[in-house]
Amino acid sequence: MEKEKIMTIKKLRELIDSNKSDELKKMLADLDEYLIADMIEILEPEKQVVVFRLLDKQTALDVFEFIETEIQQDLIQNFTDEKAIEFFKNLEPDDRAALMDELPAKVAKRLLQALSKKERDLTTLVMGYQPGTAGHIMTPKYISFKQGMTVQEALNRIREVADEVETVYHLYVTDQTRKLEGMVLLKDLIVNDPQEKIENIMRTDPTHVVHDAPDEVVAQLLQDSDMLAVPIVDTEQRLLGVVTVDDAIDILEDEAVDREITAAGFIDFSSRERDRSRILTSGKLTQVLGVRVPFLLITLAGGMFAGFVIGGFEAILESIVVLAFFIPVIMDMGGNVGTQSSTIFSRAVALGQINFGRFIKQWGREVGIGALMGLILGLLGGVIVYIWQGMILDFELAIQLAIVISTALFMTIVIATALGFFVPYVMLKIGADSAASSAPFITTIKDITGLLIYFLLATWLLGAIM
Repeated sequence: MEKEKIMTIKKLRELIDSNKSDELKKMLADLDEYLIADMIEILEPEKQVVVFRLLDKQTALDVFEFIETEIQQDLIQNFTDEKAIEFFKNLEPDDRAALMDELPAKVAKRLLQALSKKERDLTTLVMGYQPGTAGHIMTPKYISFKQGMTVQEALNRIREVADEVETVYHLYVTDQTRKLEGMVLLKDLIVNDPQEKIENIMRTDPTHVVHDAPDEVVAQLLQDSDMLAVPIVDTEQRLLGVVTVDDAIDILEDEAVDREITAAGFIDFSSRERDRSRILTSGKLTQVLGVRVPFLLITLAGGMFAGFVIGGFEAILESIVVLAFFIPVIMDMGGNVGTQSSTIFSRAVALGQINFGRFIKQWGREVGIGALMGLILGLLGGVIVYIWQGMILDFELAIQLAIVISTALFMTIVIATALGFFVPYVMLKIGADSAASSAPFITTIKDITGLLIYFLLATWLLGAIM
């Protein structure tokens, strides 16, 4: 499946870069909505908009629900005003409310004012509830009946409003004050006599949740039952809305990631990282510099110290000048491997795939992979050095030089791999901004240790020749 995604992304990028919109549109028509959502989340921002705008109206609405809220926000803000308003109108009130939490106030106000009074009232109703509660994720669009209505009248009402609600399978019966009295399944209406009264076939005392209950309580209830929706009521048992199973799935996925992170001591990790990312991508210049420059000063100091290390081995460099040729190889390989490992770690954290309770085991696995890569690349590097320098230097020096390069590459790659996983972990653990701090620390430590290993090996193995 991962291979298929990679190939799909590659093909999407090629079609976008070559402006083949017809082929791109045809390709998107053959993909499932959840897969398109995955592709959009992976693509660069400018390409995300291109893909999303080529989707037909209904597919776009379905895909939008699968996309992370931050990317939803970016998509909306990249639309023209007219397009954004049209799309916003077609969202369900609970989806609008979730999006409004993330949008800048001016944009949110403009979109809200463009709604009809009815839709604006429904949206502000949901927005009025505290984020993280059942009321905030419910949709106020549901079907309810009053006692005294017949089965036939109920079916007629369903036909009239079915396109305006999220679910028609769970239906509710209320009294004149909207107090929840019972629930009726669509199949109950279909199998009963058309003239039967609703109250005679309804299920009394249906499972329900009060609006201020935590949203994960509702999600867990839907997961543990066979219900497709659960009614949300106020403290006087009046029906306010429903939470559907698709909303519950989103909540459970978010909770699963947050539990993993919280268990390791990363409280409020998601919101904290979201705030930091927002500062780095769209914050004031002084804020961005305040975050990035201090860590880059570490790299500057480390670079100076690396120069001091090279200066300390000036004698052997003067004697065997060829050693200078391979300094960039040692440093660049370590840098690339360290960056690769830290990127893998960061993505795994974002996807909830790092078990922080067993981090040492996962770190050990990464170091093991680093050792295997170091062995392969070290041997390959040594062979290349021997063939290349063997035509210039004498046999003994070429062999010794190849051993130095091979061993230095192996050890540098292992260290860089270990740092790539360990440094971001430590930064998260102490509450530092891992996006801004990890790379400078990894680069500085890796450069200094890599050069020390390289020159110490050269001094030890080539000292006699010198």
